[in-house]
Amino acid sequence: MKTIIRKVSATEKGTRIGAANQFMLEVAPEATKPQIRDAVEAQFGVHVVRVNTANYRPRTVATRTRRTTQTQAWKRAFVTLREGERIELA
Repeated sequence: MKTIIRKVSATEKGTRIGAANQFMLEVAPEATKPQIRDAVEAQFGVHVVRVNTANYRPRTVATRTRRTTQTQAWKRAFVTLREGERIELA
């Protein structure tokens, strides 16, 4: 597995849960919770308390030329950090 953490999501929900010391990350679909925990701790230098994940299936979408295509499957991780720690969003 090359990269586990793909990006830190800066969405409305992501900023709302930031108040509860949680952060939303897009991760590799095959990543496990222990792998996500280790990657976050190594990359950001924080202590992870809990990791929750959500898998998103591919969706079929219509294109402008009346064809259909599928979006990619992806995985979102909600990472809870120790009190007082934060992930700095550039």
